[in-house]
Amino acid sequence: MRRIAFFTSTRAEYGLLRPMMAEVASRPELTLQVIVSGTHLSQAHGATWREIEADGFPIDARIDMNLGPDDAAGVAASAALALSGTAQALTRLQPDVLVLLGDRYELLAAAQAATLAHVPIAHVHGGEATEGAIDEAIRHAVTKLSHWHFPAAEPYADRIRQMGEASDRVWNVGAPAMDNIAALDPVPRDELEAFLGMPLCAPSFLVTYHPVTLEADGGFAAMQALLDALAAFAGSVIITGTNADPGAGALRTALQTFADRNAGRAVLVESLGARRYLSLMRYVDAVVGNSSSGILEAPAVGVPTVDIGPRQQGRLRAPSVIHCSENAADIRSALEHAISPAHRTIAGRRETPYGKPGAARRIVDILQTVNLNARFKVFADHRCPADTCPVPD
Repeated sequence: MRRIAFFTSTRAEYGLLRPMMAEVASRPELTLQVIVSGTHLSQAHGATWREIEADGFPIDARIDMNLGPDDAAGVAASAALALSGTAQALTRLQPDVLVLLGDRYELLAAAQAATLAHVPIAHVHGGEATEGAIDEAIRHAVTKLSHWHFPAAEPYADRIRQMGEASDRVWNVGAPAMDNIAALDPVPRDELEAFLGMPLCAPSFLVTYHPVTLEADGGFAAMQALLDALAAFAGSVIITGTNADPGAGALRTALQTFADRNAGRAVLVESLGARRYLSLMRYVDAVVGNSSSGILEAPAVGVPTVDIGPRQQGRLRAPSVIHCSENAADIRSALEHAISPAHRTIAGRRETPYGKPGAARRIVDILQTVNLNARFKVFADHRCPADTCPVPD
């Protein structure tokens, strides 16, 4: 029985891991292990560990990161707890593979623990670029600690190879999010409105704004510009909670204040849950903010995206994604463009650079058969021959 462990620390990353976890659980030759940490265990962030259990996945280890102050020292202290807790969990569970997805700081801690425990790592969604966040450096660091790579697009696979990873350890499988969208049983609109406590009135916006961790104010001024732009529209605004990153507390307070001042047409929901979130995407007029869901899921669902600022800069983008600056006037103009009939037609084509459904099956097929003894990695030097290398300017 090959034991495959999954580390999850946020609602967003769990939503992408879930189809892979279900695939592992369905195979009698494999044993699923689930390690839960981060905001999943925080009541303030919605205690989303309950969603994991509700989906039928028993939790094998809980690692409390004691999320407290959201300054650099507080985040580092939480990361230290993730490192020690994951090390203890891996020692007890003895998995054959640890699956990590994405680029959050606690993933780096989990990858360090796995490296020290001699547990090989399978990394999903590596090779991407997010130039406005510390996630950029963390993602590439996790890549170098990982043994097998499952990027979501061929340019990302090329980037991983460029980092010295062997080609036979890199598979372009597409994005697991496509599996979720294909399998979605949508929540009816009236049920969503009852859950939100308000009707969805046009234009309706689904807003997620996370800290911009490379900006001095964590993106606070840009978020205020976003709220100023949203105030110019009379429709509905549904805001989801922020990540537990440096500066998140100030953002969350301002978002809650906006929702309170606009009660009846705006609401802040800490966690919608994966099914409600994807269902709500189908009913709103645009997805707005700086979350990767606007880049990844929204185009495949067929809804326009307004992506604000540098946080997602560098990622592959579908034609339905509108990028704008962190200026209120620019954001308002982008919102008006997003809800225009012409752009909604573009979004309706559901074009995406992130592949087709089936990523979960493809990943688990490989993990079920990959040689577990191939844990030692050799740096793969992909430099071109001297006579064909481009000459720097």
